Amino acid sequence: MGLTNNDILKKLRVALKMRDDDIVKVLSLVDFEITKSELGAFFRSVDHPKYMECHDQILRKFLNGLIIYKRGPREERKPKG
Repeated sequence: MGLTNNDILKKLRVALKMRDDDIVKVLSLVDFEITKSELGAFFRSVDHPKYMECHDQILRKFLNGLIIYKRGPREERKPKG
């Protein structure tokens, strides 16, 4: 089986050297509020009783927030003419 959304989130966290605070901040940039304990449930082992599946919407919001976090907010285009 391929990677789950939880696996992708874990790998991005390690690759970007992000802490839980950083991920919470990234998600807040796209108006998605999450606590550190809710976030920790994504990083638990699948057989742990407090494990929670990371759905597509959460991963999508994280990736969109990551763009803003790394690159900055999108600039408005100036009309031509």
